[in-house]
Amino acid sequence: MRKRLVIVFLIPLVAILLSLGGAAGWSAARSIQQAVYSEQVGDLSYFATTARQALNSGSAAVFEGEAERFEEVYGIEIAVFDLAGAVWASSDPGRLVLSEDEAEQVRLALSGRRAEPLDAVFPWEISDATLVEPVFDDGDVIGAVMISAEVDAPRTAIFQQMAILIAIALVSIALGVLLVFQLARWVLSPVRRLDEAMVAIERGEMDARVSEDTGPPELRRMTRVFNGMAEEIEHVLSRQQEFALNASHELRNPLNALLLRVEHLATGLDDDWREDIEETREEGRRMARILETLLNLARSGRADSMFSAVDLTTLVERRADAWREVAGPRGIDVRRVGADMVMCVTDRTIVESALDAVIDNAVKFSPMNSLVEVAVEGGSEMCRLTVRDHGPGLAGEQVEYATDRFWRSDDSGDTPGSGLGLAIATDLLASIGGELLVSSPDDGGLRVALVIKNGAFE
Repeated sequence: MRKRLVIVFLIPLVAILLSLGGAAGWSAARSIQQAVYSEQVGDLSYFATTARQALNSGSAAVFEGEAERFEEVYGIEIAVFDLAGAVWASSDPGRLVLSEDEAEQVRLALSGRRAEPLDAVFPWEISDATLVEPVFDDGDVIGAVMISAEVDAPRTAIFQQMAILIAIALVSIALGVLLVFQLARWVLSPVRRLDEAMVAIERGEMDARVSEDTGPPELRRMTRVFNGMAEEIEHVLSRQQEFALNASHELRNPLNALLLRVEHLATGLDDDWREDIEETREEGRRMARILETLLNLARSGRADSMFSAVDLTTLVERRADAWREVAGPRGIDVRRVGADMVMCVTDRTIVESALDAVIDNAVKFSPMNSLVEVAVEGGSEMCRLTVRDHGPGLAGEQVEYATDRFWRSDDSGDTPGSGLGLAIATDLLASIGGELLVSSPDDGGLRVALVIKNGAFE
């Protein structure tokens, strides 16, 4: 915005300065040319009188002596022509050579035509200034006088004037640029403060506000709206944080009581129940880790990832066993495929939670008596868990919306859900540097890949 504002102000300013400078330069050049012409006309009038006297007397000696001294002092050549167009007298007869234009002027002057004012031209187009005036005696033309002057001095004067005007224009443009930048900074300062406040809120500084008594009235209204919006967001997040804190804290007590009851029941069961009891304990401990993560997130506003070496194959095997019992009544088999051991340095709780969200989505949309495959792949920098179901899948244009919050396909029908599963999994993986990739295989269903960054190779 600042660049556009500077351009909007600067282009008209430069155009005006250049226009005024060009007009002033042309006026100065024309003034100098007119001054030179006026001087030549005065000299021409004087020597026309002298030439008439010399022509009437028939002696050119006095005229030539005066013309020679005039050329020595001012560098201006003077010549007198008779009615035949021949040179009758000159300040330097030995080197007087007429050009075609000068010969034409002499011919017109001998016909009684007076010298015309010089046309205005650019300084670099000025040639030697030559004027020819008829010499009259009692109304009859008896000859012509020509005055020819070099224009180096007026050309230099014109260039000096133009140089001064260019310097003034450049200084004015520089001052204008400085003024425009200062004006743009002043106009955009409220917008900049709004931008800084929004960046601060994005970083988590929810108390960032902007003073409402600065800037134009339109921006003051925008500032008030922004501050009101920031206060509302802070209030909503505060309530969410309080809810998460209270919920996680309150759930810990029932969970601990449930785990104690499991341990109490385990003392009265025989060895046939040992495997089921251990799975129940593991699920309880996993729930305790999730609640602890949620409690830390509610207290600090972010989750502190606990990285450790995790066998992803074992993790997937356990989660597949847990979901197999959930999906069993519908004849859905959740099966692990891929490598036998894949080690990855990551956050176990986050990976488990993200994987549960993806498997839950796959089981939910899988038809009866179908298969959900969970593949494990290792890598030096990234590891991958891929959940593949054989449900209705998504059309090509719908895949990009699959991870949006609350988005559900039109084909989901009465299938329960809120459209948050894949969105939550995406956020969880992003917190540890991973990502969620969704694709539609050619043979139907949906393939969701959990790409996990291997912290051991950072």
